[in-house]
Amino acid sequence: MKKIFIVILTVFVLGGCASVPMGNTKQDIALKNFNVPSDKDKAGIYVYRNETFGAAIKMHVRLDGEILGATAANTYLYKEVEPGQHTISSLAENTDTLKVSARKGTLSYIWQEVKMGMWSARSKLHLVSEEEGRKGVLESNLAETR
Repeated sequence: MKKIFIVILTVFVLGGCASVPMGNTKQDIALKNFNVPSDKDKAGIYVYRNETFGAAIKMHVRLDGEILGATAANTYLYKEVEPGQHTISSLAENTDTLKVSARKGTLSYIWQEVKMGMWSARSKLHLVSEEEGRKGVLESNLAETR
């Protein structure tokens, strides 16, 4: 009986983490060098989720209304964009949005915080400093970004 319980518990724990399609490993390594976009007229945006709280929940992210990708625990998304105002949305039990003013030749870092919700996890987006953002991205792995 004890062995059956252990097997069931193991299956539950392993199956309890959300998974998302992962990005290319070489691209992940390159993005962690934090180089400004090769096209100097562009800006880069990182959206990262570097915590395990809410690990069973996948959260979809939109950039200017278009699907950017989905995050799970310890993952990030990256996209090069035109300079200017952009809207990032995180879809969970709630929808949180954040406006980002992207300047050409720069990188912006957005932390997708996971919060407790009524029925599922909620999220809150924060524009963070370069130092905090780099640390968060380094703790995460690239998820497939559209």
